[in-house]
Amino acid sequence: MEFLFYTSNQITGDDDVRARIEAAVREKLERIAPALTRVELHLSDPDGRARDAAGKRARLEARPKGRDPIVVSHDAPTVDLAAVGAAEKLLVAFAREQGRITSRKGH
Repeated sequence: MEFLFYTSNQITGDDDVRARIEAAVREKLERIAPALTRVELHLSDPDGRARDAAGKRARLEARPKGRDPIVVSHDAPTVDLAAVGAAEKLLVAFAREQGRITSRKGH
């Protein structure tokens, strides 16, 4: 699974932050990783204030093999919490999508 990491201008995305967040997201998505070709993580500060505690946003786009992308987002006080929250939402969205495919094939 290819992992791409993007940040807005207001978010510091140095190597330590990237490595820490990528490891946390990969750990959350470990169960579905074989079914994914690529995951894109976009971190931003919707209010545009990097040092403000108003919140950060993580948008995850996962590309399952042979299917349309699944996109989720999560807002949280820190980029770490936002990324992990988005990964948890992605697991739910992936399971829901799998259920739809299974039920269609069962007709």
